[in-house]
Amino acid sequence: MLNWASRFNICCFMDNQHYESPRHLFECLLAVGCKTAFNANHPDTGSLDNFYSTTEDWIFGHFNYEFGAGTPAHKSVSEPHSTFPNAFLFVPEIIIKLVGNELQIGVSEEEHFSIYVQIISCSANAHAALPGVHFNCVISRAEYLVTVEKLIAHIKKGDCYEINFCQEFYADQVVINPYDLYAALTAISPNPFSAFYRVNNDYLVCASPERFLQKQGNSLISQPIKGTSPRNSIDHLKDELNLKALFASEKDRIENVMIVDLVRNDLSKICEAGSVIVEELFGVYAFPQVYQMISTISGILKNEVSFTEILAATFPMGSMTGAPKIKVMELIRAYETSYRGIYSGSVGYITPDKNFDFNVVIRSILYNSSNHFLSYQVGGGITSNSIAELEYEECMMKAVAIRKIFSN
Repeated sequence: MLNWASRFNICCFMDNQHYESPRHLFECLLAVGCKTAFNANHPDTGSLDNFYSTTEDWIFGHFNYEFGAGTPAHKSVSEPHSTFPNAFLFVPEIIIKLVGNELQIGVSEEEHFSIYVQIISCSANAHAALPGVHFNCVISRAEYLVTVEKLIAHIKKGDCYEINFCQEFYADQVVINPYDLYAALTAISPNPFSAFYRVNNDYLVCASPERFLQKQGNSLISQPIKGTSPRNSIDHLKDELNLKALFASEKDRIENVMIVDLVRNDLSKICEAGSVIVEELFGVYAFPQVYQMISTISGILKNEVSFTEILAATFPMGSMTGAPKIKVMELIRAYETSYRGIYSGSVGYITPDKNFDFNVVIRSILYNSSNHFLSYQVGGGITSNSIAELEYEECMMKAVAIRKIFSN
């Protein structure tokens, strides 16, 4: 399907990688082509609410972190090499749903069988090995440690309780096939909110384990991740100890519950009074490279709440900002040295009946095929009891799958 989709300049492929969950409605979705679109960088495309409310079709797309956080300070932030719009939503020409052994093809013209023949005639295994790539860091390890100590000082002074601090790694003059990149990353790190996303020359290769927000009927669900420990594929006893250590970790529980409270507060702005509940607290789940602590918060959406009001209350997501959200976004602008862009933003879909599901863009690689710039970002939650060296090690742990696929 992806090899066939490579002929389209606009493409969004979302794959749950066979993770069994009643909240995943499809095994995978592929949307290609663009009939009409909303582009936040082009005011002539109209308003987001109008596009959402008047479109009686499938919608796919993304929101950059800056769409909800404002523009970072130019004096401390490098120019972005990725040119994803701040927000881009599109109605596809063709949508393909894979549910079990059934392939459903939606297209306005009578071309269903022709599209099916084109897809099955594409090779499923024509993926080249990736080249070895050396990544540079935007900030050095020493600079990272100093910055984390400054953030801890802010927390101890009472400016905030927790802040998510991110750093960028990059390589330039890299010529690579983004489809090979997606195949390699998802082979080593399949995750339930994986995505391959293209808008012209910009590509996102995403192996995310995290859901930002899902709407089904009048129910909203958010599942923030806070808390990470490594997997050990060789020593199963150590692997089990890592799981138990994460579940018992006071630091990770503090991080997690702070964000749970923030999400509860966000949802309470748009949900019926008394309807916001924590369905699961401190759930520990296994992924290929790491264990993650995930909590689930839900609420019943009030009547007549617009799509932009939902986003205004919840985006950017608390797991990638911190608490209190407004203050930590100011600190993020002051201390981070890269535009986040689509990283820590969200990619997802909206159904014709206005249900939607959006992920959190983490564990992801960005590639621009015109300037041949390749990059990824990693981050973690800083609290008053954080140890800077351990925070750095956690960042490296989260990027282990990305480093592995370029280790030739």
